[in-house]
Amino acid sequence: MTSGSEQAPEQAPKIVHDELRVERDPDRGRVELWQRDQFIGFLGYAEHTVGEDTVVVLQHTIIDESFGRRGYARALVTIVLERLKAEGFSIVPECSYVQDYLRRYPEYQPLVFTGELPD
Repeated sequence: MTSGSEQAPEQAPKIVHDELRVERDPDRGRVELWQRDQFIGFLGYAEHTVGEDTVVVLQHTIIDESFGRRGYARALVTIVLERLKAEGFSIVPECSYVQDYLRRYPEYQPLVFTGELPD
């Protein structure tokens, strides 16, 4: 027997790995994901100034094949979006993984920039 109000299933945690860190490499235009001393992958980006705002184009998420399908991409995107949100930046999600992530976690939709980027 079920009650009259069924609860939605809880979402899995966005980050399921310990000892993760990200390092921003502006010369290469990417944020790298590391677990201890092991390189896991990166999220490529480009920054644009629009008026007084910074808009970050998230270009592609690349995770080393040996770490694929284990939640590392989700962890990387979560960490990057949380930092951009804290810094007050907007995003343009060119990366298909980031686009899918935003559909799954709509709480990040307010970060999406809807204006025109400079050429």
